[in-house]
Amino acid sequence: MIEIRRLVKRFGYQYALRGVNLEVSAGETLVLFGPNGAGKTTLLRILATLSKPTSGRVVINGYALPGESATVRRQIGLVTHKTLLYNRLTAVENLRFYGQIYGMTHLGERIDALLAQVGLYRRRDDEVRTFSRGMVQRLTIARALLHNPPILLLDEPDTGLDPQASDMLLQLLQEVGGAKRTIIMTTHHLSRGLAIADKVAILANGKLLFENDGAALSEDTLRSRYQQITSEAA
Repeated sequence: MIEIRRLVKRFGYQYALRGVNLEVSAGETLVLFGPNGAGKTTLLRILATLSKPTSGRVVINGYALPGESATVRRQIGLVTHKTLLYNRLTAVENLRFYGQIYGMTHLGERIDALLAQVGLYRRRDDEVRTFSRGMVQRLTIARALLHNPPILLLDEPDTGLDPQASDMLLQLLQEVGGAKRTIIMTTHHLSRGLAIADKVAILANGKLLFENDGAALSEDTLRSRYQQITSEAA
């Protein structure tokens, strides 16, 4: 589903990504760990067509970036630190706005089903400004899933959430994943990320320094490797 070869991203003389190679299969959940400044957000922005690589090859579902960005964009749902929601619109109004942008039909049925899935159906007619941080994040994921994209990109979606809200978020991600959806998520929380990961990777100083199956790793092993890699890269 996603193929990255020798990916480089440079801002002036500063390298954000240094020859990254990575493959993510269809229906696979990859959790990407790394310290601040490792290049995680830059990588997701390139995959989301929001930034162009300096060099290298990126192919998403058979389409090459950046040349086929318009086609790729419709196949991606994106969750970043910006919710892209309008606080004075209701949950339904926000989703209807984005659904109209995508030219979707049967929009009312799709919105009701998504709001039920993320646990917000009873608040469907409430303005977003009245929502808790966790509720806003669940609605943000509903917004990203609205057009039923085969790929979901999440940049630290658990940032700012309390433990209960984080657990609810991870449960939701497990439910929306599966054979039909590929997920790449960045996070600083090793245990939470490992709980949903089919594959884990560690990025530091713009280099992919570790990659393994999630099922083959214990939390202690992952934590030890993470600490070793990040200390050596510091």
